[in-house]
Amino acid sequence: MKFLILIAKNLRRNLLRTVLTALGTMMLVLVVTLVWSVLWFLDMATARKSENFKAIVTEKWSVPSRLPFSYAATLREGAARGPGDIKPLDWMTWQFYIASTDPSPLKITMDNMAFVVAIHPEKALTMLEGMDSLTPEQWAEMERIVAKAKTNQQGIVMGRTQLARLGKQVGDRINLYGLSNFKGIDFEFEIIGVFPPGRYDGLAAMHVDYFNAQMDAYAANHNGRKHPLAERNLNLVWLKVADEASFNRIAAQIESAPYYKNPPVKVETLSSGIGTFMESFRDLLWGLRWVLSPACLVTLSLVIATAISISVRERQLEFAVLKVLGFQPWQIMLLVVGEALALGIGAGLATSIGLYALVNWGLEGIRFPIGFFETFFIPKTAVLVGTAIGALTALAGSVLPAWSARSVKVADVFAKVA
Repeated sequence: MKFLILIAKNLRRNLLRTVLTALGTMMLVLVVTLVWSVLWFLDMATARKSENFKAIVTEKWSVPSRLPFSYAATLREGAARGPGDIKPLDWMTWQFYIASTDPSPLKITMDNMAFVVAIHPEKALTMLEGMDSLTPEQWAEMERIVAKAKTNQQGIVMGRTQLARLGKQVGDRINLYGLSNFKGIDFEFEIIGVFPPGRYDGLAAMHVDYFNAQMDAYAANHNGRKHPLAERNLNLVWLKVADEASFNRIAAQIESAPYYKNPPVKVETLSSGIGTFMESFRDLLWGLRWVLSPACLVTLSLVIATAISISVRERQLEFAVLKVLGFQPWQIMLLVVGEALALGIGAGLATSIGLYALVNWGLEGIRFPIGFFETFFIPKTAVLVGTAIGALTALAGSVLPAWSARSVKVADVFAKVA
């Protein structure tokens, strides 16, 4: 205990230097923890689960995937054809729609564009990723929204980022006009709810029946001519399976089925599909993981090493006196390392706890769009990571200064004083 008190007194001796070193440590721990949190989330999203994981069915040779909606009837059954075949635990179809709130093509901007998926409302609770981590209040709100969406086909649910960008709120009505391949497919919606904060902040969802009805109505308004995407408007199908063995069996059933010849389909795990999609961000993620993070750690070690080295040089007489009083070299070394560790651990712990509270509770996530992920949260384990970063970099930065303090020669120091 006396040793710890001595460490605390030494840190208070030059309070300005201690505060500046702590602030530098906190800033670098902040950056590394943020980067780690983003990479951790992406690693979790692309990690293959051992049970209750999802298969994704897409067009085999084309990107973006465009399948006939008629495929959905058999795909959601896992293409089961015989008594020995198995079926998925659950399923979900996805139909993508890109639109603008302004009908004029000359006035299209990022602020009036919307990305919408057409789904079966009841599948939002059972198939969307992240719904199992909602709070009881968020789950109850989603149940209310889903119930309303099932009875109101013109209802649309939007993410917070999209609502803010469009300048809308729940209860407003909104018209969307199809862009690009969806030219001529227009909708009138009532905004009936908002997705919980997180990965769906930039997404909107509509009723699958309303989407297909508007596709069918296109022909009536164009002299019987069908929309170019009328026969190919299903983008992908999610299937929930119990385990890897079930996934392999269902994948074999689908790929050997005679129903999917034009176009053919492929089956992969959801994590594999996300990983393939994230390939376009490979260089960015590589830079975050192997350039930015190590650079921050090295810089943090140098900051601590510089501060401790200055302190050691100023305190050579003190270390000489301690040796005269009977302190062993290892005790002096431990004293210097202890000061650095106290500073690093304290700054790391304070930073990670503050970051967790600010991002998760204050900001409700940090906006850092990568692919289709809009918002990232700080996991609880980041508190341990931030503390460990502060401790390890402090230890790395204090070893050489501590060895220098340990090696102080009493005779040389007192000779200079004399």
